[in-house]
Amino acid sequence: MTVPEVPRARLAGAERREAILAAAAEVLARRPYPEMSVAAVAEAAGVSEALVFKHFATKPALYAAALGRVAAGLAVRRDAADAAAHHAGARDRVRGALVVLLDALAADGGHAGFSPHPDDPPLVAAARRDARAEWLVWLGGVLLPNDDARDGYALVGFLGFLDAACAQWRDEGCPENHRWPLVDAALGALEGALGDWRR
Repeated sequence: MTVPEVPRARLAGAERREAILAAAAEVLARRPYPEMSVAAVAEAAGVSEALVFKHFATKPALYAAALGRVAAGLAVRRDAADAAAHHAGARDRVRGALVVLLDALAADGGHAGFSPHPDDPPLVAAARRDARAEWLVWLGGVLLPNDDARDGYALVGFLGFLDAACAQWRDEGCPENHRWPLVDAALGALEGALGDWRR
């Protein structure tokens, strides 16, 4: 009697890939791209560097996939907070998203910002652009901006402001007493750029 083959190798491979991605996301939380080593990811995942490269052909591919994972997880948490506040005004909904962003930053100290870095390889820059585009779509749905240049610049500028402010907060060790001033400054920057909250 022939025993049917159980697809354990594929499942194990998927689990290994997931472990590598999780480890890469952890390393990404502590180090920007130039300082992220494949060896550190392999060690954190408990696998060899060769196995990392079996699943991700290059360091940029690994980093871009880790950025995508972090961005997707953040979007899920942001959307859950937004769903809980769906009757709130636009300012409160954006405020809720900022709280989620700062909570994630304080928890993992991440380097997964929206703005491209000069040392990003094309794949990593593309992953950042994808994350930025997803947040712009979400912001557009919340704010219902006019279809004019000012509103477009306001939303893009807001993400740039947020990147710079969050990077400074991260570099300062995410001091809790600076959290709300950062949120207030970000909301003020967006409101000033838009001219009003639209809703």
